Amino acid sequence: MALLARLSKWGLLCCATGSRVARASNMRPLSSNDIEAELSYAYLHAVAGHAGVGCRYAIRHEDGRGIDAQLTAWGSWPESYRTEVNLNVQLKATAALPADDGLHLSYFLKESEKSTHYDDLRSKTVDIPRILVVLFLPEDSTAWLTHSADQLVLKRCAYWVNLRGAEPKPKENKWGVTIKLPKAQVFSPDGLRALITQLAKARRDEET
Repeated sequence: MALLARLSKWGLLCCATGSRVARASNMRPLSSNDIEAELSYAYLHAVAGHAGVGCRYAIRHEDGRGIDAQLTAWGSWPESYRTEVNLNVQLKATAALPADDGLHLSYFLKESEKSTHYDDLRSKTVDIPRILVVLFLPEDSTAWLTHSADQLVLKRCAYWVNLRGAEPKPKENKWGVTIKLPKAQVFSPDGLRALITQLAKARRDEET
């Protein structure tokens, strides 16, 4: 995980399918947006791993439906018959300073006329629950990640929101929709464990 985060900061892409890391001389370094995305994956894996939850990258077809990763937890939970819980994640990252109303942070989810990611997130007909996770990074890119022999620090944190059943976006909003993420819903190991427990207890009729 430390290697993935450090490579992301240096503008190097770490392939999940192998141990080799390369940057061809005729290829450009990762853009700031690419590095933000790689750091968000590192954050997601770190939190899930510490919470004892499996995390895998989405395949191409899942990515096209707004799923960037899938989390899986195994175990037993009080008042639940389930022994496995899955959760799909759409993952975003931004260094832009978000609007803060005291209870929520705002994030503009960009879309095109053909994109359906917001509708995918609010759909009530999907079987596996899905959430939006947004990593808010400092505006200064040199502060995103620091490393020493004692610690690896990724600044700021991510928040999550469940948009299932949310209202359709206005038709005039062709380029995206503003999402409000509750500040109480920090995407942390404890927060993820609590969310998994909630999903494990949910009855099928409550999930729809």
